[in-house]
Amino acid sequence: MKLNKILSFVALLSITNVHAAEETDGQNIIILDDAAVKNLRIQTEEAEERDFESTVFAIGRIEEIPSRRSVLSSRIAGRISALKAFEGDVVEAGDVLATVESRQLGDPPPSVQLKAPQGGLVVASHVRLGQPVEPSAELLDISDRSKLWAVAKIPEQEAAQTKLGTRARIHIPALGDELIEATLTRFGVEADRQAGTVEGIFELDNTDGKLRPGMRAEFSIVLETKPFVLSIPRSAIQGDPASRVIFVKDFDLPNAFVRVPVVLGEENDQYIEVIRGVFPGDEVVIQGSYVLSFVGGGSGMSLKEALDAAHGHEHAEDGSELDEGEESSEHDEGHEGHDHDGEDAHAEHGSHLSMPLMIYAGVMTLISLITLQMLMKRRQEESEAEDA
Repeated sequence: MKLNKILSFVALLSITNVHAAEETDGQNIIILDDAAVKNLRIQTEEAEERDFESTVFAIGRIEEIPSRRSVLSSRIAGRISALKAFEGDVVEAGDVLATVESRQLGDPPPSVQLKAPQGGLVVASHVRLGQPVEPSAELLDISDRSKLWAVAKIPEQEAAQTKLGTRARIHIPALGDELIEATLTRFGVEADRQAGTVEGIFELDNTDGKLRPGMRAEFSIVLETKPFVLSIPRSAIQGDPASRVIFVKDFDLPNAFVRVPVVLGEENDQYIEVIRGVFPGDEVVIQGSYVLSFVGGGSGMSLKEALDAAHGHEHAEDGSELDEGEESSEHDEGHEGHDHDGEDAHAEHGSHLSMPLMIYAGVMTLISLITLQMLMKRRQEESEAEDA
């Protein structure tokens, strides 16, 4: 009787292992080989409780600081006898930029050198060599752009929550992914009635000259900071708004990623609050999760098919990129196989992901059989002892 119970348990263990492997191959766990992980460039980051910043998003532009712009003019009437600076030139304060020859009689007539009132960039020229000039004429415009303003159009309801010294992260699309930290230095004098916004002005350092007036700017303005909020990078989130999911690295299986539904809360430009579905210390996929979302979710896609769908071009079976010649060959072979071997190809894709799980189930079944054999041998020895 005792032996029958043990045998039943062993059989149940074997069935359970196979069933778990089938579920793993279905929707919840995706297992990749080392090459696939490398080709997907998968990166993970631990979920943790951090100081979470509530932010408001605003758009705006880079502008000159009015007080850092000057004009070159002449104190006397005459004509331009020498011109040494042109639009686009960088000048230093005190540089001689032009010479004006007076209309007074003389041999030669008296002349006056015009010097740069400040250093900066010559942004406009209104004069040519030999041109008559009057004292009231603006000859050159010089702008010191070592500092610039980033002017945000803040919605009126959020502007009421901001104050001088408020921090912001500023993204300039023309500069790529770089973020600039700045603080609010002043507000605009009037609100925009039609847009319902108030100007918030942030002063930026521009000693490297990368910024230009007129560039688009995107602002994440920090309204408040909440401590100990469990959050993850926004790049980890996949799925539609009604069913958000993430992929968490499995603790036991190598190169295995679990598809986990999550309930989300507040978000800012970098992180999103997780209310349910993640624990501190979970390693969340922050790069490569988009392709994993194609492979997972019961789609039945292989890694190759998922990458093809996500990127819009052909990949190798291990997820690596194909060169142009290989891509054309792969494409032609795919069309031939579609007519004659479609079912075999589909079965091959399915077995690609399930192979590690089949090996796992086979090993557990082998262990169960060995255990069964040992129990039967022990039972036989006990029977022989009783007969003796």
